[in-house]
Amino acid sequence: MELLRLLESHPDFSQRQLAAAMGVSVGKTHYLLKALLKKGWVKAKNFQRSDHKLGYLYVLTPSGVNSRLQLTRSFLAHKEAEYEALRMQIKLLRDELTAQADAEGIQPQSRRSTGAHP
Repeated sequence: MELLRLLESHPDFSQRQLAAAMGVSVGKTHYLLKALLKKGWVKAKNFQRSDHKLGYLYVLTPSGVNSRLQLTRSFLAHKEAEYEALRMQIKLLRDELTAQADAEGIQPQSRRSTGAHP
């Protein structure tokens, strides 16, 4: 998904630039690009770079754009579910601490204590 997003915003990036932006090796980037090309999600076009060398312009196809959107929706739904589960777990823990403090007659601490103030 990250590679598709990068290609959409920077179609003129070299494989080395793509690799650096993703924090992976050039070899892995090459492998991923070949897979996207094979799926038909990306097209590679030759272009003349300013240093008089040929480069590739990686363009997302309509299928690639659609796939990127589907992957993004799926990823977002997964992360929203994780967030909701964590939010519920935090609420349960806070409720447990409040109940324990009430039972022991202890004043509960503030929700966002920085530890700097007693």
